[in-house]
Amino acid sequence: MAVKIVPKEEMLDAIGTKFEPGPWVEVTQDRINTFADCTEDHQFIHVDVEAAKNTPFGGTIAHGFLTLSLLSKLVEGSGVMPENIVMGLNYGFDKVRFLMPVSAGKRVRANSEISDITAKEGDRFLVKQTISVEIEGEEKPALIAEWLTMVICG
Repeated sequence: MAVKIVPKEEMLDAIGTKFEPGPWVEVTQDRINTFADCTEDHQFIHVDVEAAKNTPFGGTIAHGFLTLSLLSKLVEGSGVMPENIVMGLNYGFDKVRFLMPVSAGKRVRANSEISDITAKEGDRFLVKQTISVEIEGEEKPALIAEWLTMVICG
C-alpha cells in the first residue's frame, strides 16, 4: 500500500477510491491488558482469562474502543493526500458500529474507501473514509465506521 499524492485540484476525484486491505494485526492478550491499563477499563471479559472462559465468548475479548483505536495502524500507508499537505487532523466519526467482538489472539485488518471529500475554505479538505475491520476467519466484521479527517494544505 502507498499513499497517493495528487494536486489539490484533483482531490475531489478521489471520491470512491477503494484500497487494498491492510496487513493483519494481531490483537494479543498483552495488547488488551495494556489498553485496559491505559483506559482503566479492567472489566473481566477483557482481562481475566479464566473468568472469561465461562462467558458466551469462551475467552477474553478486546475492548471495542481498542479495535477502534487500531484504525490509525490498520489504514496506515493507504489514502489520497494533496500535494503540499501540512497535516491531517482527526475530525471524528459520523458513524461507528461494533458488530462482532475480537477474541484475544485473533488478527484484524481494515478495508477502506474514500466515500466523500468536501473542499473547505483555506485549502482544507474534509475526507470521509468508510472502514470495515475484518476479523480473520469470521464473516461479520468487528466494526464499521465513517472516519473523518481534516486535511490542511500549505
